[in-house]
Amino acid sequence: MSTIRFKALESLINRAYEPVGPAIEKISDYYGKHVFGDIAMREYMSKEAFEKVQGAIVHGTQIEREIADQVASSMKAWAMNHGCTHYTHWFQPLNGATAEKHDAFFEPLPDGRAIENFSGSNLIQQEPDASSFPSGGIRNTFEARGYTAWDPTSPAFIISGTLCIPTIFVSYTGEALDFKTPLLKALHALDKAAVDVCQYFDKNVTKVSATLGWEQEYFLIDEALYHARPDLALTGRTLFGHSPAKGQQLEDHYFGSIPERANGYMRDFESECLRLGIPIKTRHNEVAPNQFECAPIFEEANLAVDHNQLLMDMMHKVARRHKFRVLLHEKPFAGINGSGKHNNWSMSTNTGKNLLSPGKTPKNNLQFLTFFISTVKAVHEHADLLRSAIASAGNDHRLGANEAPPAIISAFIGSQLTSVLDELEAKVKSGTKMTPDEKTELKLNIGKIPQILLDNTDRNRTSPFAFTGNKFEFRAVGSSANCSLAMTVLNTIMAQQLKEFKVEVDGLINKKKLDKDEAIFQVLRRYITESKNIRFEGNGYGDEWVKEAAKRGLNNFAKTPEALDAMISKKTIELYTSNDVMSHREIEARHEIQLEMYTKKIQIESRVMGELASNHIIPTALKYQNQVISNVKGLKDILDAAGFKKAASSQLEIINEISEHVTSIKKAVDAMIEARKSANKITDARKLAVAYCTKVQPYFEEIRYHSDKLELIVDDEMWSLPKYREMLFIN
Repeated sequence: MSTIRFKALESLINRAYEPVGPAIEKISDYYGKHVFGDIAMREYMSKEAFEKVQGAIVHGTQIEREIADQVASSMKAWAMNHGCTHYTHWFQPLNGATAEKHDAFFEPLPDGRAIENFSGSNLIQQEPDASSFPSGGIRNTFEARGYTAWDPTSPAFIISGTLCIPTIFVSYTGEALDFKTPLLKALHALDKAAVDVCQYFDKNVTKVSATLGWEQEYFLIDEALYHARPDLALTGRTLFGHSPAKGQQLEDHYFGSIPERANGYMRDFESECLRLGIPIKTRHNEVAPNQFECAPIFEEANLAVDHNQLLMDMMHKVARRHKFRVLLHEKPFAGINGSGKHNNWSMSTNTGKNLLSPGKTPKNNLQFLTFFISTVKAVHEHADLLRSAIASAGNDHRLGANEAPPAIISAFIGSQLTSVLDELEAKVKSGTKMTPDEKTELKLNIGKIPQILLDNTDRNRTSPFAFTGNKFEFRAVGSSANCSLAMTVLNTIMAQQLKEFKVEVDGLINKKKLDKDEAIFQVLRRYITESKNIRFEGNGYGDEWVKEAAKRGLNNFAKTPEALDAMISKKTIELYTSNDVMSHREIEARHEIQLEMYTKKIQIESRVMGELASNHIIPTALKYQNQVISNVKGLKDILDAAGFKKAASSQLEIINEISEHVTSIKKAVDAMIEARKSANKITDARKLAVAYCTKVQPYFEEIRYHSDKLELIVDDEMWSLPKYREMLFIN
């Protein structure tokens, strides 16, 4: 075993029996302790200020400067009582991470003393440097000004003695430079469109909120082994490594007993998250070795996104305490399952109704069918845009790899609901009025929906967008992704579909004099017919589905560059601009940023792969080959020709095999470098991304194949990189 691997494993062994920490107190005693939520606001704010903030949260009303000063003073008092000395505007730039710039509360006085100060202007707006964040050409490097602005719908929180204030991030000229701003606009558009449709069924509905419950998958690896793998440290995934004899084939890890050391880590980071008001509820082993999952209770979508970003930050921070590293890459290890982030999405009203949950009366179930069918129709109309929302270099390795949904967007609704829709389609004749008997029969059948769905608990894990009883599960989102992108798309397309639904129903009522229910049935029937192609109940992993999807006219964008084209289509631009979610300039900027991010990640992987192949793998293989050559020379010195030929045949075969693999690696690395140099001359962002995808990345598989073969040949003691069997079974 190499010295590097020995030291890494020795470090791991020395830590294997460290205590997992003191017992945790009752969760209800500290849940939300570090959040400036309703309880803290009521305690520290005046009644007037509290009501103004609530109005901003619920109705989107503006907060006056005087009230903002009161809120800031109350927030500062609360934060300082919790030991805070600094504050920061916490935002989500387009690099996929979170950002913060800390400022102290204190201000010096002319007499040499100092006071703590935090005004309404400090709360509402800050001016961080915008030049070094991705902007897609919106801002030049020398145009540094950008603004963060307070988002009162997501409460402030405390981390490490700093008051963190969730904000949006915009350029000097007003364009969004973050993930949060378009999401908030999409949620507003959905709210308005959904309330208008809800008025058909319940006049008491005045607000509709999108809800999100994400499920976060991740891997744990010991930090000593992590640091001994440059590819993991620099790219988040293993670019080399032969599959171990035992992987996940025995299916013994999924939902198994959580290893003690991993459990200690989970308890620690969950405790931190619960103090931040993140309602983590579930933890369990996932399918692959060293893979785990956590999930919270559903929340309003904007808050849920913030909490997921916070959770990922906290996972990394706490992992270091436990001498772990968290891997959020979608495919950190070849040959075993990758990681996703399932986005469970629904809509709820201010009256407490889940719009994707059937009720006890035909009226409630007609409302359910309206929103359910409209969702399927929206997915059908904008499937390519949904695909673009999950496109990334990491997710390309996972999608369709017999573990995750395919790159083809389809919707699974289950056989029972399929029967309901088929019956509805058959019974409602387009353009003709239904008889009283037909209406009665239809309403009676609709009234049976809750009983039909009672046992409809099976889920299609191969579907990227599946209905699971009272929500849709968008399973194709990558584990490292910011949920905002998928949620912005989903809520925008739903808002657009509901707007169109309202126009069509009102048209039938006003022009054809149909009653409301009949007009709704007519429109839903047409939606069912028009969106049939997007519905698929079978195995999404099978080759048959690829052929069937092509017949249905569904696109199969396997790679990110082509998937991202939907972001800037005429249809998408009209969708976003008409719903005031993003401007044309913002759309094009984000497309360019996504392309650049893809290119840079492939470029980094290419450089790391070339370096490891040239500096680790080839030298190690040649060193071992020299040992074998020395052995052959020794045999030749002591044996006659016949004896030598018999004794050295295997060694000679090994020598030749090593030479063949080394030669293949060297040629492929050299060719990859030349392909990279050629690609780097391209100035167009899309053409550059395509070049890296089609000209550079294909060499990865060839280089890895020969390197992994060498791993099986070279003396284990000499191999410098920790192997899969060491990294995946450490707990």
